[in-house]
Amino acid sequence: MNNKVDVLLGLQWGDEGKGKIVDYLAGRYDIICRYQGGPNAGHTIKINDNSFVLHTIPSGVFRNNVINVIGNGVVIDPITLIKEIEGLHLINVDVEERLLVSQKAHLILPTHRLLDAASEAAKGSKKIGSTLRGIGPTYMDKTGRNGLRVGDIFSVNFKDKYDTIKAKHLNLLKLYPKITFDLDGEEEKWTRSLDILRNLQTMSCEYYLNEAIRKGKKILAEGAQGAMLDIDYGTYPYVTSSNTISAGVCTGLGIAPQLVGEVIGITKAYCTRVGSGPFPTELDNSDGEKLREVGKEFGATTGRPRRCGWIDIPQLKYAVMVNGVTQIAITKTDVLEDFDAIKVGIEYSISGEKCDNLPYELNTATITPVFKKFRGWTKALNSNEIDKSLEQYLSFLETELEVPVRYVSNGPGRNELLVRH
Repeated sequence: MNNKVDVLLGLQWGDEGKGKIVDYLAGRYDIICRYQGGPNAGHTIKINDNSFVLHTIPSGVFRNNVINVIGNGVVIDPITLIKEIEGLHLINVDVEERLLVSQKAHLILPTHRLLDAASEAAKGSKKIGSTLRGIGPTYMDKTGRNGLRVGDIFSVNFKDKYDTIKAKHLNLLKLYPKITFDLDGEEEKWTRSLDILRNLQTMSCEYYLNEAIRKGKKILAEGAQGAMLDIDYGTYPYVTSSNTISAGVCTGLGIAPQLVGEVIGITKAYCTRVGSGPFPTELDNSDGEKLREVGKEFGATTGRPRRCGWIDIPQLKYAVMVNGVTQIAITKTDVLEDFDAIKVGIEYSISGEKCDNLPYELNTATITPVFKKFRGWTKALNSNEIDKSLEQYLSFLETELEVPVRYVSNGPGRNELLVRH
């Protein structure tokens, strides 16, 4: 009988702590897969006193006997990937034995990053908050049917393909003001990185994973970014360029919908987002600043300070619905320790009307969140028991979202996590 592919993904605007939960769960699985996004993601894992940030490689790479797959829905910057591999070599992780790369994954070229930076600079005050990693232009070439894929680097006419797409990009750059970018230097690093990429194990992702399913292998698909950054269902246009929701697993790995099993949604005990875009429960006050400082809310990929606010029930209900979430993990409960009062946004008030759905006009509407107050807690987890105030908070979330909160994380370490139910 076929196993199901479980999915783990973020329910907010990214940065929910997915890397830690994947690392915790990885020992239960044979294969961990990334199915979308690129090096704009940053999954932080803390092992003992050391922290590691993964941008492209799945978070199961630190586990022995776990295969890590970069699926066809991912866009790969060879420079970033090779730096990541070299960093893992320094701590004696045998990446080459644990990593497989889809032949159909698209490549980020140096000119993709140049286009990204030039386009964002030209927007001025209307910037969308791009990480400038070339993600958007790469997905544009993918849908425009003229991108380069991993399998192309083995082609005898690869250089011709590269020169053709580079020429197209240079023509597009004439539309934008000039910016500082060492294209020759970046091309040299990119070309050297391809030599290492050619020595990695590549395969047909869809055949490999479907065969693994038939053999009874346990597979976990690891999402990047968050549900609210989905190109279709996120806060458009302040979104990423891929399908971050659970439906993206099918197209990003080549598996059928009926093979998707548990969907584990990750949310912080509060809410954050990076860059521009709507954020109904944002706190532009001392509480927001305290969340940022205590929670160390600075992007793992960009270092940018994150916007902070209280948890948002209408937003979470929406994310649970579009992803088919079956269980939830709450992270960073420790950040809320020593808050006398904690609030939850339970509905919106728009032009005097109450609603609990995300409106189409989310970007432009004047939204006043309606809050419910909870008593704070002084120690979220103590001797493997949950503080009573936190338990009330979690029970309220379960009732509102109609999904069990199974995992509670109280810090970045592997052992700072409690399993409920």
